[in-house]
Amino acid sequence: MGDLQATQLRKGTTIVFEGTPFRVLDFEHRTPGNKRGFVQTKLRNLLDGAQREVKFAAGDFVDRAVIDTREMDYLYEDGSGAVFMDVENYEQVTLGEQLMRDAKPWLSEGMRILIEMLDGNPIGLQLPKTIEMTIAETEAVVKGQTAARSNKPATLENGVAVQVPPFINAGDRVKVDPVDNRYVERVK
Repeated sequence: MGDLQATQLRKGTTIVFEGTPFRVLDFEHRTPGNKRGFVQTKLRNLLDGAQREVKFAAGDFVDRAVIDTREMDYLYEDGSGAVFMDVENYEQVTLGEQLMRDAKPWLSEGMRILIEMLDGNPIGLQLPKTIEMTIAETEAVVKGQTAARSNKPATLENGVAVQVPPFINAGDRVKVDPVDNRYVERVK
């Protein structure tokens, strides 16, 4: 019997399902009419990146996956993936393309991040909550324009598109949330 009830699953939780580690990408606890409740989840396989949807009964139990995190510096990218160095013992680890997923554009040389390890093998990474970037291009604001539109599109120095407030201009430094590709604030 597992140590985590299905109704306790949340986005980001890591579990072992059918002998394989998975991360919960999305979940919804449903209680349809006079039927028993269940939890509909979208899971990502931490070993190969494949996604699948799984339905758990509300009373089901699952095992929590024990994921260790190690602080590492991003060094460079080579033909086999991105190379990171452990800040404590200087050991180097390479993460392949399938483990990098959407993190690749956000990495910059020397950036300190957390590498997730399962049984001593890297299975993923956690980007910082916010990253400082420069706005490469955005629309100019016309003085006196009072349109109700609150945000405008902008492209960051890494090529990622985000929505920013009208007062942000090309060349401004901003903090963005790399997980949601969302503007947070202008750097002072």
